[in-house]
Amino acid sequence: MAPHPLLFTSCALVALGVYGILTRRNAIGILLAIELILNAASLNFILFGRWVGGVDGQAFAIFVIALAACEAAVGLAIIMGLYRTAKTVLADEVNLLKG
Repeated sequence: MAPHPLLFTSCALVALGVYGILTRRNAIGILLAIELILNAASLNFILFGRWVGGVDGQAFAIFVIALAACEAAVGLAIIMGLYRTAKTVLADEVNLLKG
């Protein structure tokens, strides 16, 4: 199989993730957009690992999946803490870190 369709899919996932980060106001939507970008990176690792002929790409992809799970857990914990103090999950309305 040619790598071009999967590369285009990965580019589309990155573009959707960046668009989601730049346009979303909801913090959970921003976390989902970051997950899209991490999935695109994982797809690239698997694609190039298979193309070169090794298992290294799959090992990196598993690492990226574990990193994404940790990011989701920590991100949701931060969002829950912000919601408890600021009573909102909108990213542009939270200014708790300003002095």
